[in-house]
Amino acid sequence: MGMMKEFKEFAVKGNVVDMAVGIIIGGAFGTIVKSLVTDVLMPPIGLLMGGVDFANLFAVMKEGAKGAAPYASLADAQAAGAVTVNYGVFFNAVISFLIVAFAVFMLIKGINNLKREEEAPPEEPTTKECPFCLSEIPIKASRCPNCTSELEPVAA
Repeated sequence: MGMMKEFKEFAVKGNVVDMAVGIIIGGAFGTIVKSLVTDVLMPPIGLLMGGVDFANLFAVMKEGAKGAAPYASLADAQAAGAVTVNYGVFFNAVISFLIVAFAVFMLIKGINNLKREEEAPPEEPTTKECPFCLSEIPIKASRCPNCTSELEPVAA
């Protein structure tokens, strides 16, 4: 029973729950980025490059047993059993990675800026307490305006 209690304490700690939520959101974010690259960014780039479909850029290393090259698409080559190097799919993955890396960079940068604001040094005091009457007076005062006592000058 002690092990179950320890596991429960571990599983419901804030850090573990936060990490789990982050992984789930990260997976969903990865799906969105993949769709952004595949469905939104790459078609116009391919069109600008003469109608190239990056998902179908591949090199045949060995022809398939079910059909001979040339293959119209990557799917045709794979269906024929050809050994291919899928550099177009790799290019899409690199673009997806760069987008995710940039988004994570911006998130971390924002968090670091918030931490710096929280850790800002305290402001210099502008007042001090009169040692005679205990009233608050300007820090540069040489005489208390309340009790008229002479004060020691503040070292600059």
